[in-house]
Amino acid sequence: MKKVVLITGASAGMGKETAKLLAQNGYEVYGAARRQERLEDLKAFGVNPIVLDVTKDETITACVKHILAETGGRIDILVNSAGFGSHGAIEDVSINDAKHQLEVNVFGAMRLTQLVLPYMRRNKFGKIVNISSVGGKLAGPLGGWYHASKFALEGLSDSLRNEVKPFGIDVILIEPGAIKSEWSNIAYDNLMKTSGNGAYKDMVSKFANMIKNSDDKSSDPIIIAELIKKAIESKSPKARYAKGYLAKPILFVKKITSDKLMDKILASQIK
Repeated sequence: MKKVVLITGASAGMGKETAKLLAQNGYEVYGAARRQERLEDLKAFGVNPIVLDVTKDETITACVKHILAETGGRIDILVNSAGFGSHGAIEDVSINDAKHQLEVNVFGAMRLTQLVLPYMRRNKFGKIVNISSVGGKLAGPLGGWYHASKFALEGLSDSLRNEVKPFGIDVILIEPGAIKSEWSNIAYDNLMKTSGNGAYKDMVSKFANMIKNSDDKSSDPIIIAELIKKAIESKSPKARYAKGYLAKPILFVKKITSDKLMDKILASQIK
């Protein structure tokens, strides 16, 4: 029997590549995103497109109910891939924008998790994959609310992993480095709009150049899709998997470096 997978953020980037890869490798995949038209091409790969806005509870519950009805009460694997990065100085980002960042990256993922867990517990099997970031372990300037969302996802995943392990459910964190996606353009646009002309404009200018220069070096999202496949097919998956441009070096340096030295390293990269 095919394992049933729900993947959010399936209209682009890592979510889309994961949906395609799993559908082509024997999984029953539901690819979810806000815009139906951006999911249509997934049908050719055997993916079932479904509309979902992770900031609206009514669409979250409708999505889960629809899949459960079609599969006889099964969602075996949940991949929380929907997310974005809202950049700007903490002083400049409006609280409404900050709340939206957390709604998408944290609360939407956790609400879906709440809804699928009863069925995973009943079936004594489940895999919950949360897409974090190296930015969930290391926070630099001008991305405070994004980092807050990923730090929160890391902590929630650690708690959840220990809560649901007795029921045969695994919780897996994926920590990508720089990956080719719409993320950098969105982050750049938000950064310039929010803090490009204020007190932080000099830092913003240097940071924006760093974002642009990283695009050519970023890894293809297929490597994260392959990592997710490896993780969910492991009988005893690790709590965390990291891959992508600079992911492992960044996490290693963070692990062995003091906060003061790390601040100096970050400052040197923005000069």
